[in-house]
Amino acid sequence: MSYTIKEMSELTGLPTSTLRYYDKQGLLPSLRRDYNNNRIFSDEDYQTLRLINCLKKSGLSIRDIQDYMNMAKIGDEALEGRREIFHRRRELLKEEMRNLQDVLSVIEYKCWYYDKACEEGTESAVKDIPLSEVPEEFRRARELLRGTLTE
Repeated sequence: MSYTIKEMSELTGLPTSTLRYYDKQGLLPSLRRDYNNNRIFSDEDYQTLRLINCLKKSGLSIRDIQDYMNMAKIGDEALEGRREIFHRRRELLKEEMRNLQDVLSVIEYKCWYYDKACEEGTESAVKDIPLSEVPEEFRRARELLRGTLTE
């Protein structure tokens, strides 16, 4: 199927200016043009745009995505390089997810903390509560906050 730039913009949620920019950066190697030089997007371009969006969300720069696209053009000779990009991204994302999990744990602990303080009518009811009295699911977060976590 073929799409105009406006249709592809609506389909992907990307502004037309971004689609033009990606084209100029060489990120859409199969993009065609009609007799008026208008961009004509295909289902393959749509899939490429979805991959680009995923790679951007994963933290890759446009330059890194260009490198990946250049490797993709090379074909099988660049399989190892392309595989390495995804393995590296996966490890970086896993680390980021672990860090975000710690952040979420602290937020959840603070929700419990303030819920309990409001329930008791005073923060002093929970401020110095012994770790053994903190619900198990919040202990790690409290230790993270106090800098007493030993791993």
